[in-house]
Parts: sequence; C-alpha cells; structure tokens
Amino acid sequence: MAKAKQTKLTVMVSSSVRHKEPMLDQVYGVLDGFGYKVWMSYRGTVPIIPGKSTFDSCLIAVQRCDLFFGIITPHYGSGAVLGDLAITHRELLKAIELGKPRFMLAHEQVVTARRLLMDLGYKDAAARAALTLRKGAVVVDDLRLIDMYEAATREDLPIADRTDNWVQPYKTPPEALLYTEEQFSRYDDNVGFVEEWRAKQVKP
Repeated sequence: MAKAKQTKLTVMVSSSVRHKEPMLDQVYGVLDGFGYKVWMSYRGTVPIIPGKSTFDSCLIAVQRCDLFFGIITPHYGSGAVLGDLAITHRELLKAIELGKPRFMLAHEQVVTARRLLMDLGYKDAAARAALTLRKGAVVVDDLRLIDMYEAATREDLPIADRTDNWVQPYKTPPEALLYTEEQFSRYDDNVGFVEEWRAKQVKP
C-alpha cells in the first residue's frame, strides 16, 4: 500500500525587504532546499486572499503557517502610516499571541541601539517614547525596531516565565544563513514542535 504523501511544513518568513533582497533570496533557497513550503511576501509566495487587504492577508498567513521565522533588520519596513505598526511588527505580535513555534534573528545594530539607550536611561518603550530619530538615521531607522526585539525576547514577562524568547543576533548575511541552516535542517524536530503546538490548541 502506497504511503500517504506528507504535507510540507509551511514557514512564514517575516522581514522588511529594503537592502535585504539577496539575503532573503538565500534564506528562501535554504528553506526550500530543506523541503519546507516558504511563505515570503518579497518572493510573492504569501497566499493572497481576495477581498482582504495586504495586511490582512499577511496576518492570516501567520495564523495558517506552521512555523514563524522573523528577521528584525535595521529597517522598520512598510505599513507605518500615521503611527500604525509596520506589517512585520504586526506579524510578530500575532505569532506571539498565537504561541506559534518561532525562530528569530535580529541585526546587531538593533541590539546595540537598545543597549546604548538603556545605558542612557531609556530602559523601555515608555521611556523611549520621548525620543525622535532624525531623518536619515543609519543605525536603526525607527525605534519601534527595539520594541519588536523586546517583544520577541518576551521582556513583558518575568524571566522565569519566558519561553520562545531566543533571538539570535546577526551582523552579516552569512551569519543569518548559518542560523537558518542549523535551525531548519532539523526538519523532523520541527515537525514535532508543530505537532506539540497543534495538540495544545485542542480544547479538552
């Protein structure tokens, strides 16, 4: 009897795109090579839902994916209109809300900017709200990138209660690709993580 074909795990890659196209192409290639179905807006593979906005389609993709792979770059990305959160920021918060199995990278410029502001006395988002970046800032282009980092590291919770809070710093594309290869080469392990998450969604 023929064995039923296993459905590929779907990875949602959430990242701003500006100046990161070559790296994202390589990330896509690595994930595809390991056998994952890859949803990445830059590559046009996020399912488009007629009648929904671009942002809604992306958030629904977060709900439907198996694994969430967030990359926090020094550029905040699109969607920040009149103070609204960028779509990558919304995607991350949705993944956290759902408790999706997730993997996170953050560029070291974001990590360093946060550390420097903490050393200057701006210890959290409320304190940073008084700050305004000058146009053309080059280290990070929006302080909400630090908010994203702190959301991913679960700074909102006591240390003992934090899970899924590993955020790997990276400086160069090869470092980001090394992380991608190491974490996503464990396909069978990731199947197990997804199955555990699904089991938790079933109410007794």
